[in-house]
Amino acid sequence: MAFIPSRVFIHYLEQLHRLLKNIENQCSDEASLLKTGLADSMFPLAQQARTTIGFSLRTCCPLAGLDIVSFDSQETTFLSLQSDLLKTLDFLRSIPADSFAGYQDLQITTRAGFADHEMTGEDYLQLYALPNFFFHLSMVYAIARKQGITLSKGDFDGFHQYPEGFSF
Repeated sequence: MAFIPSRVFIHYLEQLHRLLKNIENQCSDEASLLKTGLADSMFPLAQQARTTIGFSLRTCCPLAGLDIVSFDSQETTFLSLQSDLLKTLDFLRSIPADSFAGYQDLQITTRAGFADHEMTGEDYLQLYALPNFFFHLSMVYAIARKQGITLSKGDFDGFHQYPEGFSF
């Protein structure tokens, strides 16, 4: 079976969906939590989630030969994040698997911060897009944990399971 880039994004966006629900259910001050970051110079939780969602589209669209789309409502609520996320998931699921055929050899031009880069589709996916996607997803998890939200590694990846009350 050929690797289909959208699969990994769909799986982890589904985890982000569950993660955001779990965070929302445990938080006492939505507005404050969504504006909280790990450090002053870092994106807050809401922007980390938006960037995670955006990287999935910023990756899959060009690798499938599509123009990059966005479902970013620019609102800062759990409801808007979930809505944008579900629209993104629907879109990614609608991309036919064969649209990714030959993605490895495409030439992708992208901007990282203030630097422009051109790379093959394979390098774009493996060396740039996936690490950035997982960085921002990890920041959502880390910010929530830092703010006292009870989460486990299973909430992040969907695979790990631990008994109630387990800790390292």
